[in-house]
Amino acid sequence: MSTLTSAQKKIVAGSFLGWSLDGYDIVLMLLVVPSISQLFFPSENPVFSILATFATYTVTLVMRPLGAAVFGIYGDKFGRKKAMIITIMGFSITTFSIGLLPTYTLVGVMAPVLLISVRLIQGIFAGGEWGSGAVITMESVPKQKRGVLSGFLQSGFSFGFLLASIAFQIVTLIFIGDSFNEWGWRVLFFTGLAPGFVALFVRLRMDESMLWEEKNKAKQLERSPLRKTVLGKQHRRAFLLCAAIMTGMVYMYHGSIGILPTFVQQFGSFQRSDVASIMIAATLASWLGMIFTGWLSQRIGRKKAMIIFAGVAVGVVIPMAIGILGGGMAAFLFVIIYAFVVSTASGPVPAFFSERFPTEIRNSAAGFSYNAGLIFGSWSPLIALTLMSLVERSFAPIVLGLNIIIGAVIVIVPTLLSPETKEYELN
Repeated sequence: MSTLTSAQKKIVAGSFLGWSLDGYDIVLMLLVVPSISQLFFPSENPVFSILATFATYTVTLVMRPLGAAVFGIYGDKFGRKKAMIITIMGFSITTFSIGLLPTYTLVGVMAPVLLISVRLIQGIFAGGEWGSGAVITMESVPKQKRGVLSGFLQSGFSFGFLLASIAFQIVTLIFIGDSFNEWGWRVLFFTGLAPGFVALFVRLRMDESMLWEEKNKAKQLERSPLRKTVLGKQHRRAFLLCAAIMTGMVYMYHGSIGILPTFVQQFGSFQRSDVASIMIAATLASWLGMIFTGWLSQRIGRKKAMIIFAGVAVGVVIPMAIGILGGGMAAFLFVIIYAFVVSTASGPVPAFFSERFPTEIRNSAAGFSYNAGLIFGSWSPLIALTLMSLVERSFAPIVLGLNIIIGAVIVIVPTLLSPETKEYELN
């Protein structure tokens, strides 16, 4: 970072903060699923309530491809910076709004309807965030820095998850017992405005991508960037491979870190305060792991770094999941290894995807490829929870591990079919 110019640092900071806020806002729902499930989806069967509440998390992810398409096109036509300002405002406000929602006891079936509606809108804004932030960063930094800054940028989601876990820890200490179910969870969602204002302030002061500016001045912008990406023969293969890679990445991440709070509470003997500590350890390991895989990709290549981590995950995920449920201090060591290995293969992705497409379609192509992986990959937590509820509790870690291994295999195959891009020049 010390070798970057002031303008480049602002772009990196603005992109990182936005992706961190994405992580912070989106995953707050994961942390409160066991606590608020009966408030919006009351049922005599607690598993049904939890699955229904988890579905509200999933619908946010499923809507992200639409947001990626809308804001990707906007970013290619009118600039990455403008798109980033709109998205940061949009999903900050929707996160705050969740804390205002009435529960089932007040408005009946309208409570889950309102919750799902707000989460759908939030998903659209969140879907436009990654593409604009990733491409403006990769377009603005030197080639020899793209790998490590790719990992740094991608780690923003885990950093946001880390901040959310810390906020969850603080709120659970303030709102003890039933008071958390009454007011604590609302306060947690209200806090989403604070990082949003910080990110907006930074983005208003950063520059537009010079590569995009050059294309704009030369009137070389693409009129239909998304159509050219998906339907055009020149970039269709790259799009499909990137989307397949992200399907596996999302399947692994949300099937490992995303499900962890519910996994340790429903299938282990951990209390709410323990869950907060576990998630702080997990998200810290994931944050540092993504920076490491990004750095590694600058040394050995994007493909090798991603394949190595996905491959190691296949071997360690089941014993680590079993160890986590064992409890005690050893559980934290297993959580750290689990998160560092299983959730961090995506570190090189911002660079890898940006290097696959030209400037005139990069925002649409990279952003939609990334978020297209959510269409199928985001169902991983629901699939895992459903399968784990059908087996004896002792088999839950094995089912969780097998589900993650499916995601790892999905990552490895299209990555092997993709070209190495470390030495590509952006044009």
